[in-house]
Amino acid sequence: MGVEESGVPPLAFAQLLGSGALGERAEAAFRRILVRDGVSMTELITRDGQVPLRWFREVYPELDRQLGFRLGATFARYVQPTSFGRLSLPLISAGSVAEMVELLEFLPLISTALAVHIHHTDRGLTIGLAGRTGDDGLDSIAVAYAGSCLLRLIGMLAGSAHAVELHLDIPTPVRDTLDDDEIRRIVFDAPSPFVFVPAAILAEACRFSDSVSYQLGIAELKKAVDGRRAKSYTDTVRALFDTDRDCTNSAHCARRMAISTSSLKRKLGNEGTTFRAVRQAFLQERATMRLLDSSVTVGEIAAELGYSDVASFSHAFTRWTGRSPREFRSHTASPR
Repeated sequence: MGVEESGVPPLAFAQLLGSGALGERAEAAFRRILVRDGVSMTELITRDGQVPLRWFREVYPELDRQLGFRLGATFARYVQPTSFGRLSLPLISAGSVAEMVELLEFLPLISTALAVHIHHTDRGLTIGLAGRTGDDGLDSIAVAYAGSCLLRLIGMLAGSAHAVELHLDIPTPVRDTLDDDEIRRIVFDAPSPFVFVPAAILAEACRFSDSVSYQLGIAELKKAVDGRRAKSYTDTVRALFDTDRDCTNSAHCARRMAISTSSLKRKLGNEGTTFRAVRQAFLQERATMRLLDSSVTVGEIAAELGYSDVASFSHAFTRWTGRSPREFRSHTASPR
């Protein structure tokens, strides 16, 4: 089991497995996998790694997006503020909901199964969620788990989750699979998964605020992120996309990283990806996030992402999602 596999925090997995929510057959199947892979629950919790989401594909071979949603929502139901490894201390000691949300920047330290994009508007904060496993069912687990966790944690630490919305791009499930409270807090049939946090909620104080512990925790997280980026060429390239708008081709990025283009290609290949795939995922995630903000025109988004004209951007976005930017935007339910 490699530490770079897309997965979930091990303590959260242990809590789910010990809850009995999955049923005896599924729990027994997961325990057989643990034995097969030669790892104990204690090792999972203490090691600096992730529990592979691929295990869920093994246990649930018919896993689709609907089942993935149910598993992700069930997963989140047993989460605790202490479930997130090195993110737990700053999470618990955050002074406000805004400080809690800032911790999403460090999500790759505990899970590489999800990409998060945050966009500020006058109405509040839109947090785009995108699975990165390459498997629709597993992506659905990751998105539902992360979104439901955020709602649950805001409720536990600040008491304001009733005003926060989780939007998911799946049809409304059968009512008996969720309780009424969960149904009210989720908007289904959205064009893209995201969480909307109203501006008034961001300033809400958290119950266990400790600014010293929070700052110490953030400092440690930044060191860990720097160390991770030093090891991961994929993360380094994605970070360059965020900070350097000229980084649209592998040659430019390779120069910024002080390596040859062929070396960058080889390094990304060793991590199971290509420059083109990383770039496309970044553009799709960023475009989706920006289109959720109706105050920005499609033309402005196209220019921001480096497209020469709206037609080129529209063609690319349609290829990614099956909808044109305008169709996507018209289908979007505006956050309340």
